[in-house]
Amino acid sequence: MNEEEYLLNEHHKEEFPPAHTAEHLLNQLMVRMFGCERSINAHIERKKSKMTFILEQKPDRHAEKEIEKRMNELIEEDLPVTYEFTDRDHLPSNINVDRLPNDASDTVRIVRIGDFDVCLCIGKHVRSTSQIGRFEVLGTQWDEMKHTYRIRFKVI
Repeated sequence: MNEEEYLLNEHHKEEFPPAHTAEHLLNQLMVRMFGCERSINAHIERKKSKMTFILEQKPDRHAEKEIEKRMNELIEEDLPVTYEFTDRDHLPSNINVDRLPNDASDTVRIVRIGDFDVCLCIGKHVRSTSQIGRFEVLGTQWDEMKHTYRIRFKVI
């Protein structure tokens, strides 16, 4: 389908597609590994990115290494990134609309990464995960009071 056929919300970001696609993978990986929600905020850039999650407890060093390992395994799987357009009234039940702005267009774009992740997004992505490159964790930060876990990373 041609995106020009649909009237979507204005998008003012110019994402770096490999890092933005990695953001989708990391969100779903964290949901699966820790039973948390998708990130509460993300700053995704070409040189380095960061995402913050609310977790029950701080992941240990083994879990941190496992995040990086599993991300790179997902990337190597060469999962296809596909798009689907639908109207807001006909969204699949597994699509979370909590972050959809009230003034969002009636037509929305669903982004699927293989069978691993599905969510609403109007950003730019790679065609398949092998185009992301290598995922590298640069560091993490745990805030005990807020139970927030920030991951800083880059894709190479």
